[in-house]
Amino acid sequence: MESNSIKTYTGIEKFNPSVIREHFPILNQEVNGKPLIYFDNAATTQKPDVVINAISDYYLNYNANIHRGIHSLAEKATEAYENSRRKAKDYINASSTDEVIFTYGTTDGINLAASSLSKAILNEGDEVIISAMEHHSNIVPWQMVCEERNAVLKIAPISESGELIYEEYLKLLSEKVKIVSIVHVSNSLGTINPVKRIIEDAHKVGAFVVIDGAQAAAHLDIDVKDLDCDLYAFSSHKMFGPTGVGILYGKRAVLDLMPPYRGGGEMIKEVTFKKTTYNDLPFKFEAGTPNIADVIGFGSAIGYIESIDIKSVLEYEQGLLRYGVSKLSEVEGLRFIGTAKDKVSVISFIIDNIHPFDIGMMLDAGGVAVRTGHHCTQPLMDYFNIEGTVRASLSIYNTREEIDILAEKLKAIVKIKSK
Repeated sequence: MESNSIKTYTGIEKFNPSVIREHFPILNQEVNGKPLIYFDNAATTQKPDVVINAISDYYLNYNANIHRGIHSLAEKATEAYENSRRKAKDYINASSTDEVIFTYGTTDGINLAASSLSKAILNEGDEVIISAMEHHSNIVPWQMVCEERNAVLKIAPISESGELIYEEYLKLLSEKVKIVSIVHVSNSLGTINPVKRIIEDAHKVGAFVVIDGAQAAAHLDIDVKDLDCDLYAFSSHKMFGPTGVGILYGKRAVLDLMPPYRGGGEMIKEVTFKKTTYNDLPFKFEAGTPNIADVIGFGSAIGYIESIDIKSVLEYEQGLLRYGVSKLSEVEGLRFIGTAKDKVSVISFIIDNIHPFDIGMMLDAGGVAVRTGHHCTQPLMDYFNIEGTVRASLSIYNTREEIDILAEKLKAIVKIKSK
């Protein structure tokens, strides 16, 4: 495995977070008597005041159920809710709002995709391909549907740098493959997969392609038309929005092919005891009263990102990543896990003879929040023959000064533990 060496593509370091940090009220606090340094953004990002205010405004001023009511509050709530759908459609460059399904998050979106798509196309002996770097949310649903339908789950291997071994992926493709489900960006490694190429080659054998975009949506410019993916799932809370909300994008033809995932109100056109007819897209997949306030907050989060410009975000975060790798390389015994050429701002590492949990606890005592463990990627940790890693995931409100503090605290931990 590579050690202390991560290459990233270049970006112009022109982004200044000083104003950005003022937009996130939670950052202005102390943890254990130290200023909070939040490096757990791959788990969830913090929320700017415009998102918090949008949610509060809904409950204070126009709380009502949507789509069914004709009174003023219901109409205002419906308009705000559907405006978030329009924003999401534009953010990913979907063809229509009909292709934008609100879910409870990426996990819910992938479960919807796996359950519904498999009912439409997956038969005994068919094959599904995922990769060795997948989150559990993109492993377990496919295991479940393969077991139910007597299909075969195949795993595309990765290299020691944490990159898909593309030639091996190509070898797995055949006319037996009906679905390929792949992560756009690894939550544990930060690896950016060549999803456009993956999709193109899968389509050559007639396979449908599902993309787990949970870690990509806040860091990359997502264009579902350009990617030509069949389904793409992502979450609000990874992109400065509230928890409990996500998007499953699907090509209209694919969504039309898929049966409903849940039954109940809103997803119906007409119900009798003899037969039910289903609603049009996107409502066919949106049963029950949704998470209205947080969908509205999600729309504000999308607007916030667009006000900054996603390309500037990426350039700034890439600068932080390069700086972070350089500074952490100074820590004795530190080894990076995941050294792909193309990465987002995720730095996973271990330190010789120190358990990641101990590192996390000692950093927290100094006000530094990182994630430790297997990051819901146990098969990936097994591949590297480790229990887990320390993961520092960086975002727009992080600074080089915070990275300096992280590096110094890690050096101090090494010194303490070596005694």
